[in-house]
Amino acid sequence: MRIGALVLGSLLLIGCQGQASSTLPILPDLHTRPQEKAARVWPVAPPLSTPDGLRPCCAFGYNLQAQALGIPVPFYMLGNVVEADSLGEHHYNDSMLGAVANLMGLSSEVDGLLYTRRGGFIDLAHVRDTADYTLFLFTHIWPRLGLSNDITLGNELGERRIVLKAFTAPSDPVQRYQLAAALAARLAFQLAAWHEVAQWYGYESVPGFSEGVSAFSPEDLYSNLLGARLAISVILAGHASSLENYNLAMQRILPQALHTLEAVPAVETRFHFDMLDGNWWNSHRRLPDKYLVLFRNYQTGDNRLPSAVPGEKTPPLRLQLADNVGGFSLDELGELQIWPGSSMKNLPPPIRYYTYRDFPALALHARAVDARELSETR
Repeated sequence: MRIGALVLGSLLLIGCQGQASSTLPILPDLHTRPQEKAARVWPVAPPLSTPDGLRPCCAFGYNLQAQALGIPVPFYMLGNVVEADSLGEHHYNDSMLGAVANLMGLSSEVDGLLYTRRGGFIDLAHVRDTADYTLFLFTHIWPRLGLSNDITLGNELGERRIVLKAFTAPSDPVQRYQLAAALAARLAFQLAAWHEVAQWYGYESVPGFSEGVSAFSPEDLYSNLLGARLAISVILAGHASSLENYNLAMQRILPQALHTLEAVPAVETRFHFDMLDGNWWNSHRRLPDKYLVLFRNYQTGDNRLPSAVPGEKTPPLRLQLADNVGGFSLDELGELQIWPGSSMKNLPPPIRYYTYRDFPALALHARAVDARELSETR
């Protein structure tokens, strides 16, 4: 989530050329483990630009007010609540223009929070962000699968590098296509998990606006995981041939996924927020007060259940990403590395660099500090 930014179904059948359009639904694969297979190798867009546009995300809660330098911001209130059938379009987020339009209420893409009975609270910005990163990585990994390659991304306390290893790729083109999609999704989720860690240790997407309130928010990483899974479905169904096809596919698949998770109307989402006021969040605090959020989920892995909402009787849906595809261990093919940056804030420097294996220990430290500070504020 980027609190600084907050303050300041259906597609046409695939034709013989692999082009997508919009009359039949593209179905999300929401089995616990990915089961969908590609029918063929589909056309793929040229390597895309990094999706570094600032998509404003949503702090946990609704009708949130803000403060700047300790002074309440008048006439500002973040409604935050959306419904599954009113999400507008999807726009691959590689431009700051999209962020400006979103902040000014001019965007045709709708982001916010909603409650689902099987997936808990879902943050649409997190879903969209990780879907975009999955597509981005796929377009870079697919044409060079099996070759050594580094993809350098922007700094988040440290320098983020996707390091791809040399290996003998499968001879079957469809197997290679599926392997590239699975690897892209796994690395995209690792980027999302690092973002939660970085926020806690002092990363600010807008300098001067703390993002501590967003770090490890209870809905964040399940939402990111959902985005990775939806992107896999879109890619394997042949909708990575262009940004136009991808955007349209995401526009169609996202509401279907939310209904599969049993999304509720906005009035029920607000009801669940009200029931958690004082336990998961504090409606009397203002953004970006860190302890506006009282409950956090410090798990950083990609095999996860949604944060359990007290009183929910519907069985939750566990989601995970593949760690092995066709006998290939994805961890041996590529990894996210976080190298020391010029301004690491409260992040202790790594011995050499951090990988996802280090995230749980960093999160465990964050959990201990939060527990102590929260007990002192109550």
